[in-house]
Amino acid sequence: MMAFLDNLFPWFGYMVSLGGNILLLLVVLAAVLWALIFERIYFLSRVYDRSTERVQLAWRERTERSSWYAQQYRRHLIHTANRSLQRNLGLLKTLIRLCPLLGLLGTVLGMLDIFDAVAITGSNNPRATAGGVSKAIVTTMAGMVIAISALPVVGYLNRVVASKRQKLANRLPLDG
Repeated sequence: MMAFLDNLFPWFGYMVSLGGNILLLLVVLAAVLWALIFERIYFLSRVYDRSTERVQLAWRERTERSSWYAQQYRRHLIHTANRSLQRNLGLLKTLIRLCPLLGLLGTVLGMLDIFDAVAITGSNNPRATAGGVSKAIVTTMAGMVIAISALPVVGYLNRVVASKRQKLANRLPLDG
């Protein structure tokens, strides 16, 4: 697997050697994050509209729409459709928050490598501390880049979800 990645992205192995295992964890986290983002984009653009058509059809087939029971049925239809809209959005927000924290963990581990090198050599030789410095900087940068790149997309998804929720509620009139 690593040979495949190394052939596809020659810089990847170098970056992992600079950033250590935390950077590898951040790459996996970024892949999961973006896979979930693309799943939500696909769902909102392709799947959700078909499911709302079924909800609207179920509401239109109901002859009586003004009683308490009809209102509860409408509420149930809207809730069911909205639950599918909200899926994975909380997880996306959590993953975005986790990225900078993992970058910070990489920074701490890099600083520990620096202190180990200083303790072993007895001096602050730049060659001895370079590995720790690179781990500290690369993991922090990677965590921030992943979070900053995903944040506007998830914000956009939240706005689309709010808009679609409102549209569905408007398409199911209570008395008519």
